[in-house]
Amino acid sequence: MQTNCQLSIVNCQLMLAPMAGVADRAMRQLCMEYGAQSCCSEMVSAMGIFCGDRKSGQLMEITPQEQPCGIQLFGKEPHTFPKAVEAALLHNPAFIDINMGCPATKVAGGGSGAALMKQPDLAREIIATVIKMVDGAVPVSVKMRTGWDEHSLNCVELAKIAEDAGVAWLTVHGRTRRQMYAPPVDRHSIRAVKQAVGIPVIANGDVACGPSAQAMLDETGCDAVMVGRAAMGAPWVFAHIAAYLHDGTILPEPTAEQRMEIMLRHVRLLCDHKGERHGMREARKHAAWYLKGVRGGAKLRAQAVTITRYEELEEIACSFFEKKEPKKL
Repeated sequence: MQTNCQLSIVNCQLMLAPMAGVADRAMRQLCMEYGAQSCCSEMVSAMGIFCGDRKSGQLMEITPQEQPCGIQLFGKEPHTFPKAVEAALLHNPAFIDINMGCPATKVAGGGSGAALMKQPDLAREIIATVIKMVDGAVPVSVKMRTGWDEHSLNCVELAKIAEDAGVAWLTVHGRTRRQMYAPPVDRHSIRAVKQAVGIPVIANGDVACGPSAQAMLDETGCDAVMVGRAAMGAPWVFAHIAAYLHDGTILPEPTAEQRMEIMLRHVRLLCDHKGERHGMREARKHAAWYLKGVRGGAKLRAQAVTITRYEELEEIACSFFEKKEPKKL
């Protein structure tokens, strides 16, 4: 069973990154509709699940429209992972991913995420615990960085540990934890990982368009690319990348009106999943991303950060339509 699942993921050349606070159910569904071939939940705290935290449990909810979708777990205490895996499997994920790359202070600063790259033995124990608990039901993957800082580039070492433990594939973000999201992406290290292991490797970092995706594939030899920040306010980026990878086609950017239609649908999904009160708070940052780069967007972004009702966002979107009312989605 694991082999078949692994092959299906390898055939997914475009994946949406598991961005905390961004890649929720609405975002995942929209990106999958626009050509993402796989996605993953926001990172879920193994300790949170172990302690019965309701919000952590909600992060694992997956709808059929998002499949194949994995669930990403993070933590530093191996004993918390069996219960977390057990809970995750109840949601029928396509795979379970272990976060060893998050650079955020509240995660890495507490010993989880990218901090596990400083403790290979602990990383090995966590991987082994998850794989034992999964027992072949779904593949297990690991997402990592190139290292903690420029003096400890140990992604190849951790990749070999993960492969030996039975991980199905690896995702490598081509930066250290210290670099956070600052350029440049270290494609050489991603390539080194690919050459060092026999399992698939997914490359992550600054894949924002067709040419950058092709360059990443060519220069690293990786099996697939993962798109993160480039999809924020632009879920259509997957369609653009797919077209370019297929035959070099460069699709036109959506018009301002089309952007607004997509934005409204995105926020409608947010409200459907989370309720209008919570959904509209989440919508503020998404609206700001959709409005970036459009004429008059700066003024409208200032309005968007205070919206509390879906109708307010419709009013903002109306300014981009010749007709009085936006197209109902």
